[in-house]
Amino acid sequence: MSVASAPGRTWLSEQDCDLDAFRALIDRTTRLADHPHAVSVRDNVPLYDGERLRTAGDRDALRAELVRALADGPGIFVVQGAFPDPAVVDRLTAVFEALIAEQRAAGATAGDHFAEPGANDRVWNALEKAALYDPEAFADYYANEVLALVCAAWLGPGYQVTSQVNVVNPGGAGQRVHRDYHLGFLRNAVAAAYPAQVHRLSPVLTLQGAVAHCDMPVESGPTLYLPYSQLYEPGYLAWRLPRFQAYFEARHVQLPLVKGDAVFFNPALFHAAGGNRTAGVRRTANLLQVSSAFGRAMETVDREAVANAVFPVLLRRAAAGADAAWLENVIAASAEGYPFPTNLDSDPPVDGLAPPAQADLVRRAVREGWDPGLLRTRLRAGAERRES
Repeated sequence: MSVASAPGRTWLSEQDCDLDAFRALIDRTTRLADHPHAVSVRDNVPLYDGERLRTAGDRDALRAELVRALADGPGIFVVQGAFPDPAVVDRLTAVFEALIAEQRAAGATAGDHFAEPGANDRVWNALEKAALYDPEAFADYYANEVLALVCAAWLGPGYQVTSQVNVVNPGGAGQRVHRDYHLGFLRNAVAAAYPAQVHRLSPVLTLQGAVAHCDMPVESGPTLYLPYSQLYEPGYLAWRLPRFQAYFEARHVQLPLVKGDAVFFNPALFHAAGGNRTAGVRRTANLLQVSSAFGRAMETVDREAVANAVFPVLLRRAAAGADAAWLENVIAASAEGYPFPTNLDSDPPVDGLAPPAQADLVRRAVREGWDPGLLRTRLRAGAERRES
């Protein structure tokens, strides 16, 4: 993937975030000629017709074009009529509404990564919940050819689909600008600890998408985007900076959608859900995060058992004066340092963009000198929260 990269730069910091360089990088125009399967370009975003994609003859050329659009192009495209049968969309919308009603009846409030908890109606792990609630509706929906085409083009075979329903109610506030999973969910200090090649790698491990489950005029707050912003290498550190946020607010684009349309975009694209200024539109989207098959370790390791086994050693060594780096190295090799995947209903991102990882719990236990039995109980409770 082509990105703005200083030659030989190994580490990134907030000091690398230059708004003038960012502005120069994204100040370009999308040409329809560069997207021969598209039907038009609007606000620098290529618009494709679902039927034209489904019937395209040269599939290799089409896939290559879609990859270029996400990687080196505007980082986003819309497929109009991606889900051509409104009844298929409506059936799954009915499932979503039933799941939301069940959550409300249970008094559950879903946390949100980039908005206040409870501001929107959110269904985490909607993919599994929908499949269990109505397998027929699920199958008809996810048999979609356009979805499979784009997923396989960006990620190759073996991809995994996850889904979160987001309903922004009338008067609902928009989100803050952000980049997305993986590095986009980390605090800047943590993201900066990953070398530059990881910042370049992270976007190609995930495909972002959203399917419109209702008509979404601009006043209902469809997602705001900044085309070409995925090209900016320090962007995972830049999006939180006030000057970049202000630039996004001034320069973003926002496209209306019709029920059954789908948007696909690079997770490194600067984006944010818009505010719903309507009186009666419950803006309903099925948010898709599709992951590469390669986002996995080679072996299955019971890291909970490993962490419990080494914790008494950590306590003894800490008491004997072992330095912080020694302790951290052992924790990193023992406990799971990444909080995902998890069950965001029971393990929500309440205090930040992500729930605490297993390693965070072990660090706390060492710092506070827990009894091993307490750590064992807390690790087990954390594992149970992460279960589907």
